[in-house]
Amino acid sequence: MFKHYFEQIQNVAVWPIISLAIFFIFFLVLLIWVFKADKNHIMKMSKLPLEGDQIGNPSLNELKHEEEN
Repeated sequence: MFKHYFEQIQNVAVWPIISLAIFFIFFLVLLIWVFKADKNHIMKMSKLPLEGDQIGNPSLNELKHEEEN
């Protein structure tokens, strides 16, 4: 069924190549970002949801509330 539709599209063979290129470029940029990202910032963000769980440590919402006042 779809074969009939695709036969009528001119240059239909180009679209899979474009899709692969977009996919490859996206993951290449993502990989570069992962290696260049600030490790301290990543560690801080990874621990952020757990900081309020410890006794004596304010949660993120409490810190935002203190900043507003």
